[in-house]
Amino acid sequence: MSYPLTWDNQGERWFEMGVDHGVLYPYNSTTGKYKPGVAWNGLTSVSDSPEGGDPNDLWADNMKYASLRAAETLKGTIEAYMYPEEFAVLDGTVKAANGIYFGQQKRGKFGLCYRTKTGNDTDNEAGYKLHLIYGCSVSPSEKQYETINDSPDAITFSWEFDANAVPVNSPVGGESIKPVASITIDSTKVDAATLSVIEAKLYGTSGEGNEAELPTPDEILEMLGGNYTYTYSAVSNATTGYSTMSPKLSGWYEREEIPDSDPTEYNYFKSQDVSVANAKTYYTLTVTTAA
Repeated sequence: MSYPLTWDNQGERWFEMGVDHGVLYPYNSTTGKYKPGVAWNGLTSVSDSPEGGDPNDLWADNMKYASLRAAETLKGTIEAYMYPEEFAVLDGTVKAANGIYFGQQKRGKFGLCYRTKTGNDTDNEAGYKLHLIYGCSVSPSEKQYETINDSPDAITFSWEFDANAVPVNSPVGGESIKPVASITIDSTKVDAATLSVIEAKLYGTSGEGNEAELPTPDEILEMLGGNYTYTYSAVSNATTGYSTMSPKLSGWYEREEIPDSDPTEYNYFKSQDVSVANAKTYYTLTVTTAA
């Protein structure tokens, strides 16, 4: 922090927008764990509406003696053009047979992950935030069907959700913290290697037994300080279809030298190139658990 304070410096005018990469993790009440996640296509909006935390004033000696804060809870609203089939069961529907669904049934719990983009005055897509929500359940909601007219529009489904906080057993900064219902992960502040580990857990990876999973808060903390080995390998320009590939969509990395450090030390970061730049070398990341 430098003084005197200044405002609106170049590259410091940040904003947040959008919602994408929604993932639904149904909760298995028998095992007490979340099932493998499924992609939520058509997600248009997620609103967080915390409740509680109101002050309760104590009065003594003809004055306000102290203020106690009530416990805080997380509620919100999910809106989408459509939802995964797995969500129907959580919304009080039972699949009786293929294409036949019975309503007004038992509702289930689930976890949710979605992503919002962050940008600034120099880069509209400088990064993103991952939002994790635990212990959600939704209330019955209205579904309004209308005739198709000269200005047709798709139905927007909407659900109000209530989240139950989960315990955090690991200390944070040497101190214990209260149970949490939500976690936010900022890609501009978490190093790329650790972020890749978290995203591999959230979204799954190719291969057997690598399903998308919702990590617990303790698992997130373990990943942040985890014992992992990160190996970056150069992508060969002889790779089939190399010239037509998108480094950004492929999850490739670039690197830059770290100032005033050993010449062999580099800072790796996710490439934002939409198409291959012939003058650049791109890298893939492999993460393994250190022995």
